[in-house]
Amino acid sequence: MTSDAEFCAEIRDWLAENLAGEFADLRGTGGPGREHEFFEQRLAWDRHLAAAGWTCLGWPAECGGRGASVRQQVIFHEEYAKADAPARVSHVGEELLGPTLLAFGTEEQKRRFLPGVRSVGELWCQGYSEPGAGSDLAAVATTARLDGDKWVINGQKIWTSLAHVADWCFVIARTERGSTRHHGLSYLLVPMNQPGIEVRPIEQLTGTSEFNEVFFDDAVTDADLVVGAPGEGWRIAMGTLTFERGISTLGQQIRFARELADIEALARRTGAAEDPLIADRLDRAWVGLRVLRAHALRTMSEDADDAGGASVSKLLWANWHRGLGELAMAVQGAAGLVTGDDDMTAWQRLYLFSRADTIYGGSNEVQRNIIAERVLGLPREARP
Repeated sequence: MTSDAEFCAEIRDWLAENLAGEFADLRGTGGPGREHEFFEQRLAWDRHLAAAGWTCLGWPAECGGRGASVRQQVIFHEEYAKADAPARVSHVGEELLGPTLLAFGTEEQKRRFLPGVRSVGELWCQGYSEPGAGSDLAAVATTARLDGDKWVINGQKIWTSLAHVADWCFVIARTERGSTRHHGLSYLLVPMNQPGIEVRPIEQLTGTSEFNEVFFDDAVTDADLVVGAPGEGWRIAMGTLTFERGISTLGQQIRFARELADIEALARRTGAAEDPLIADRLDRAWVGLRVLRAHALRTMSEDADDAGGASVSKLLWANWHRGLGELAMAVQGAAGLVTGDDDMTAWQRLYLFSRADTIYGGSNEVQRNIIAERVLGLPREARP
């Protein structure tokens, strides 16, 4: 069995050797707000990773993975981030759909979809949010009815990241007429390339469009492409959200640390670091980043009680990163208010896109309700 030290050296050496040649210019590209950067090249990089066995590390060997321990998966994500390797284009399939199928899918579903996820042969998007059901996922109104051997789907999803490049979407739809809230929902696997689906890009504050509106007009998928039993969609969807806030967040924190280090260097160049208020905010940002790491490691330990842990993690990193965007603007001063002739600066993009951190993936307000009601046992918030 490979030791953690050997595993660390292996991935570090492989990244150093392979982030070269045609992939050399991909360092630091992609990520939230920048998914448009070098997309085709990053897709080729993901497939290069897959061919070398560096995707789906924690999956069992019989499903195409390495059976890597949690510790080794942490090492991979941290070394990947330290190498400034490009943001993955296949993360929705690998980090969300794959683990969901391993936990809840049928053997046939695993045989059909896991190879394509592992090889990056098929890309996925997540059909959760709707205009009337954002962080309140239980308000889903998209419907699906069983017609012979097909589910027929009608409705609208919104903020669907990477839907414009995805081959498949896992969709939460209401399959029981008259049901309300989290009852009567199902988790369907839906092909995107069909006449009944229209994808419309949404332009962001940053001027790019990595997420979309998706309209279903009698779209169809096979009857057996429901994960879990019909009506169990809420349970499956909550499982997916738990995977979303898992091990890869430690790699995210390495990228956060790089952003903070760059802002500190900027503050020294501009003299802003001499301002005691700016200096204090830089120190607090450093401390906050250490708190993020400590909490993430605690929640990943085998004996951890994860009640509310995912919600706490989301609150911690979202608020920290939004604050970092504000700090970047403060360090720039008045210069941060002016854009260049062609494009805004990296710091301006960070500031604008990080405004969404406390909204997407479950808003701060909803995360606090989850912690209050399900963890602390406080009375439920009054609802109409």
